[in-house]
Amino acid sequence: MDFRVIRALIIKYAFIVSRNTFRLMDLFFWPVMDLLLWGLVTVYMMKVSNAAPAMVTYLVAAIILWNVLYRAQQLVSVSFLDDVWSRNLLNIFGAPIRTTEYVGAACLMGLMQGLIVLLLLSGLAMSLHSLNLFSMGYLLAFFFANLLLMGWSLGLMVTGCILKWGPPAEALAWAVPGLVQPIAAVFYPVSVLPGWLQPVALSFPAAHVFEGMRAALSGQAIAPHHIWCALILNILYLFAFGYFFQLSLEDARKRGFLVKYGS
Repeated sequence: MDFRVIRALIIKYAFIVSRNTFRLMDLFFWPVMDLLLWGLVTVYMMKVSNAAPAMVTYLVAAIILWNVLYRAQQLVSVSFLDDVWSRNLLNIFGAPIRTTEYVGAACLMGLMQGLIVLLLLSGLAMSLHSLNLFSMGYLLAFFFANLLLMGWSLGLMVTGCILKWGPPAEALAWAVPGLVQPIAAVFYPVSVLPGWLQPVALSFPAAHVFEGMRAALSGQAIAPHHIWCALILNILYLFAFGYFFQLSLEDARKRGFLVKYGS
């Protein structure tokens, strides 16, 4: 792996984002709107019902951490689509760029965007709702890392599907997070879900992260199995979807799909 290649790809992605007002809006505007919307909804719920004050804390913290996963997934899948839409795909894979370098650059950009979103929304949450996410200490770093890993895994899975099925699969870049969010118990405990759906939810690393987040914010000890399950599942998914992406890319090369799709 040549880190000079990764650096060049990161500069390319950064240049695209910096010159595209709508991409900058996607990075800053929508996460802030999510935070403001859900924050106001929870404040309203407290005024018209007997909702506990902790409800605001849980929902605002969930919005912030969910955006970390969402940005990581989007960077991996949408950066690939950027090369498709700009007809740059053949140039990328015709150059001496390894798959690991291409994916690594997208993942590092996802890490950078995730950090930006975390810091930005944490500052707003502190000023608007007096919520200090950093009070969780090292657990916040653990939650961040695991959501980042899951975002990368979903991004690789989506990109692999696009390589395998072509343009009709492009919608998955936005559909998959929307499908995962209600099942992964982002805004409510796993116990709220129907009994048959709970094992499915617990197969997602994010469900263990958000269960641990709610425990940490309430001052309770986090069940050790949530920590281990999140970590082990993320490692399994990252390897599985990374392998799926590699197979899909090799198959696309053999079928000449990259030439057809990227030109």
